Amino acid sequence: MKIYLVVDKTEPKMVVAVSEEAEKEKSWPQVIAILTASLVGFTSGYLYAWPSPFLLKISQDNVTYNISEEQASYFAVCHSLGMLVLPIFISPVVNIFGRKKTLLIAELPMVTSLLMKAFVTDVWLLYLARFLAGSADAIVFAGLPVYIGEVSTPKVRGIWGNSFIIAVFTGQFIINVVGSYCSVADTSYIGLVIPVLFPFLFYFVPESPYYLIMRGKEEEARQSLRFLRGKQHVQVELDALITSVKEEMQLKGSWADLIKIKANRKALIAGLFLRTSQLLTGVYVFMSYTQFIFEKAGGNISYQTSAIIYTGLTVFMYLCSAYASKLIGRRKAYMSSLLLAGIIVLSEAVYFYIDSVYTYIDLEPIKWFPLVGMLSFVVVSSFGVGIIPTLMLGELFATSVKSKGISLLTVAFAANIIITNNIFYYFNSYTGLYGPFFLFGACNMLFTVLAYFIVPETKGKTLEEIQETLKNM
Repeated sequence: MKIYLVVDKTEPKMVVAVSEEAEKEKSWPQVIAILTASLVGFTSGYLYAWPSPFLLKISQDNVTYNISEEQASYFAVCHSLGMLVLPIFISPVVNIFGRKKTLLIAELPMVTSLLMKAFVTDVWLLYLARFLAGSADAIVFAGLPVYIGEVSTPKVRGIWGNSFIIAVFTGQFIINVVGSYCSVADTSYIGLVIPVLFPFLFYFVPESPYYLIMRGKEEEARQSLRFLRGKQHVQVELDALITSVKEEMQLKGSWADLIKIKANRKALIAGLFLRTSQLLTGVYVFMSYTQFIFEKAGGNISYQTSAIIYTGLTVFMYLCSAYASKLIGRRKAYMSSLLLAGIIVLSEAVYFYIDSVYTYIDLEPIKWFPLVGMLSFVVVSSFGVGIIPTLMLGELFATSVKSKGISLLTVAFAANIIITNNIFYYFNSYTGLYGPFFLFGACNMLFTVLAYFIVPETKGKTLEEIQETLKNM
């Protein structure tokens, strides 16, 4: 058994003998912190996919709501407007109040949105409820990826960094199940469980050591690292973090630095590409309009059951594929996922085109194809296009500009959601499902090539090493 000496700076004159086994770093405290924080992502997904079960249910209920299908189609847009407006104002909050308090602030619009949906029937009040849900998402996207990126080591982040997006898709699956069998009000009451429990559970996990160092709270940062690493002697890592954060903070971190400094500029370009390419594959559109797509596509299985199968497989595959990007790298996983998704979506487009234009062709023997195609899309998107853009949010930017960079990416994300949702709905109105599916499939093929030149490889790298990689691109 090896014995080495550690100088504990909490007792400057004391030299402590520590066994190698006793000081071995533990991963489980980081996992607990990540999983607890990711609970807010569950509610985010629950609220985001709300139109999937209720777009059709509300537009068909003329007694309670008297809302047309076109009016209901704006539920997804109003959510995105909330994400579009708020991020720039949230940027200072992440650094002033901290990552933990930022996530706790998100609880207020989440709970308000759920309560409004339980009690109101007016279309404009429902639009407001959707706007508040989008505002909550803006706060979550500003704080959660940063928190996960800063509390975890590269080894843990490579696997468990996907917890955020898995929690989001789990929330989307649950609301498709609950919303298929329960009323709007009952679905809202059930959705309140996690937001009510979250503050009590999140109280016991530490704040990000990066943030604490930024605020000059070195002793609290030491305690945070002790919890997260599962060991007492963390002075070496603490000193390295202090040096790194102070160097980055000397850059001041203005909005202009996102463009002027090469590493930040490369990070911003990569982030914008990841978010744009992700949305134009159709991942988030399919989640907003899951039941709507299956209802329009027809098939041998009811659209409610098809949506439950689709979202359930999404959760399962995203859990199973958490290791994929770690094994083959972020860029290779993303490119492979884009290529395969493109092939599948184009195949779906061909099916919908034949079904819509060549109506004399009997497709009854392959009525299963839309569902099987969508399930195949889930499989190939699960290890790349569905998870990597969100995972890399907390990795790309230097500490000094991280909140600003993520805020801009959230604005871009929201703007792209609005564009892609409108593209889907109006293309479908004029061409049928084959129009948007042809567009998404073509975008997948184009983005496969562009990803090679734009997306950096961050596999197994610390946040500091990632900045060096961006400087040299």
